[in-house]
Amino acid sequence: MVESITVERLADRIDADEQFTLVDTRPTDSYDAWHVRGAENVPYDPSEGLDQQQLDDVSKLADGRSIVAICGKGLTSTPFGLELAENGFEDVSVVSGGMEAWSKVYEVVPIPTDDEDLVVRQVQRRAKGCLGYVVGSRSSGTAVVVDATRQTDQFKVAAQDAGLVIDGVLDTHVHADHISGGSKLADAVGVEYYLGDHAEDRGVEYEFTPLSDGEVIEVGDVTVEALHAPGHTSEMLNYRVGDELLVTGDTLFVDSVGRTELQFGEADAAHGAELLYETLHETILELPADLTVLPGHVAVTSDGRYENGSPGQSISARLGDLGEELALLQLDREAFVDRLRDDAPEKPPNYEDVIAINTGTEDVGTEQEATELELGPNNCAA
Repeated sequence: MVESITVERLADRIDADEQFTLVDTRPTDSYDAWHVRGAENVPYDPSEGLDQQQLDDVSKLADGRSIVAICGKGLTSTPFGLELAENGFEDVSVVSGGMEAWSKVYEVVPIPTDDEDLVVRQVQRRAKGCLGYVVGSRSSGTAVVVDATRQTDQFKVAAQDAGLVIDGVLDTHVHADHISGGSKLADAVGVEYYLGDHAEDRGVEYEFTPLSDGEVIEVGDVTVEALHAPGHTSEMLNYRVGDELLVTGDTLFVDSVGRTELQFGEADAAHGAELLYETLHETILELPADLTVLPGHVAVTSDGRYENGSPGQSISARLGDLGEELALLQLDREAFVDRLRDDAPEKPPNYEDVIAINTGTEDVGTEQEATELELGPNNCAA
């Protein structure tokens, strides 16, 4: 008998270091581009079935352990699992929904604070490394959401579990790697949606309340100050939360800084890098060193590993430590600009379509189309 398991159950088994063999049945190029940590690739075509060599390969990979099969949508892994069972493999499971479902697994992580009134939850989209936030006040019972992904229920539940009601929704910028749920969430709960005032120059067609540099949103007694931080994009805002936290979007990560050519293009990537250098050295690094940086992403490798930290653990860093230790922040202006202009990594898949959707100039389409646009890890770091 072949069992079906959820992606959440798969995540639990991986995190618990259970001994099993995860077999990815997608074509090799899809596997190489992005797969779950620890997965082995055995490409499978149901019309052709498994030959003896493949059966032997699976047997060697499993080495007596249970087998879990995963594919793109759960369509080919099921016949793969059934065929294994027919050939004598006894403990076989398939992942319902496949990699599409895996791309929607979330963890919610409490962020420690010294302010007893301040409540912060980091909402991690595991497979893509997207990080969003619920920032609230215990005394008022209200919160704002920052950088919601399109699975907006994850943020509603995170706020509800913290005893908070969403009173506003903010985006740090027009995202290029994933479809924002900010406007959708704001509409759903009947609150204002905020973007930097420079978003007007990017032709954003959603209704939004513009925030200018230095403007403050009050969440009970908690203050959220908008800081204009151009570089990754022209409208980028960072949000200083009280005297403890800095939500940096794609300006500053725990291991890198934001790339600059996704909006500005290859020809003007140097201009974006100039802006980012000024933002980092004249705005961000001038802030108190003890601020905790909460970034918009964590880098996820093609084999599903977090470059820093682990799923379900806080992804954060002390600003002063980043200023002293992050190699990119040690470069002078010319070297920094050259590095960002000349050594950009592979672009996020479908980023131009994603930007068009996030400015409101194109429709999201169906759920399946949206999911396919977002497949793969984020590639927003330099």
